[in-house]
Amino acid sequence: MKNQFDKITDRRGTASLKWDVAKNELPMWVADMDFPAAPEIRAELQKKLDHGIFGYSVIPKEWNLAIVNWWKRRHHFCMEPDWLIFCTGVVPALSSAVRRLTMPGEYVLVQTPVYNIFFHSIQNNGRKVLENPLLYKDGLYSVDFEDLEKKLADPQTTLMILCNPHNPIGKIWDRETLARIGHLAAKYHVTVIADEIHCDLTDPNREYTPFASVNAECLQDSITCIAPTKTFNLAGIQSAAVCVPDPALRQKMERALNTDDVAEPNVFAIPAAIAAFTKGDAWLDELRAYIYENKQTAAAFLKERLPQIYPVPSDATYLLWLDCSAVCKNTSDLQAFLRQKTGLYVTGGAQYGGSGEKFLRMNIACPRETLKDGLARLLDGIALYLKAGE
Repeated sequence: MKNQFDKITDRRGTASLKWDVAKNELPMWVADMDFPAAPEIRAELQKKLDHGIFGYSVIPKEWNLAIVNWWKRRHHFCMEPDWLIFCTGVVPALSSAVRRLTMPGEYVLVQTPVYNIFFHSIQNNGRKVLENPLLYKDGLYSVDFEDLEKKLADPQTTLMILCNPHNPIGKIWDRETLARIGHLAAKYHVTVIADEIHCDLTDPNREYTPFASVNAECLQDSITCIAPTKTFNLAGIQSAAVCVPDPALRQKMERALNTDDVAEPNVFAIPAAIAAFTKGDAWLDELRAYIYENKQTAAAFLKERLPQIYPVPSDATYLLWLDCSAVCKNTSDLQAFLRQKTGLYVTGGAQYGGSGEKFLRMNIACPRETLKDGLARLLDGIALYLKAGE
């Protein structure tokens, strides 16, 4: 299995969102890996397929236990099985929480630059985005706690969406930082909903800290959204979980998810999750090592061949956050230029808020030859862009 991630799988013509592009284009944008799911997961899905009947599904206790045991084994956090609620995805859970836990016109706080869909979940439901921009100094990010407290103290701020690990910067928030966030949120009666979908995609020998595991304040006033989908490349199967320790808050989330009709699984969602969380350890550890090597390959290439582009150091996710401030002030035009001239399709950073307009996001969860192709296109594209600007 050691070289399983080197194999290039042709995804064109498969109704793939990522690969629905022109023939000459190389998509390295949406957070979707170019690796087949773990064999153990595919085997369980094949069993379901071979059975041939795809009726309505229930959620067995094995699903709860698979998640509880995984988080205890991998992340040293002891959940209770009844804390868990099935949901079709993290984004539906976030949107349901916004609708149920806030009132129209209230603020939902996010720490920018951050996953752009957070803005949609807030604004599409008639709430207002309140940004707590992360501090960016000497190529590293940290929380601006002075600004955070000021904005949490606003009576109109009733919910905070925490991204842990943080997308797009790839940062694992440490226990001290999470504790300070939890304390301020509790102080000002703000509920924290933690999007922890990238939590298993850490560098080798790096662990993330679940927000709810930090202390009693974080545990009782939080909702945690988790899923096997990013980790095991199962996004199209639509399988996630919402962990809510506090009974009153859990009742509100159960009502919200059921009202929005996002609490019933499709026929593959449960067996995929159980297989992932009971049989996926070895595959995941190999994947993490491979992605880390991809990060090292990209960093070495940029340092040697393209020093104008600075990859922000990360310890989680498979997303490179590329500081392009030495090349341009806003990457919107650069992103379009790269796609037009070289076929490289990456994401402009402005949509993530904060200082994101100076960055590009690049997905490197792909075979190494594909990564090298993308880096070569980036090199050529930047050269053409700089020449065009002369």
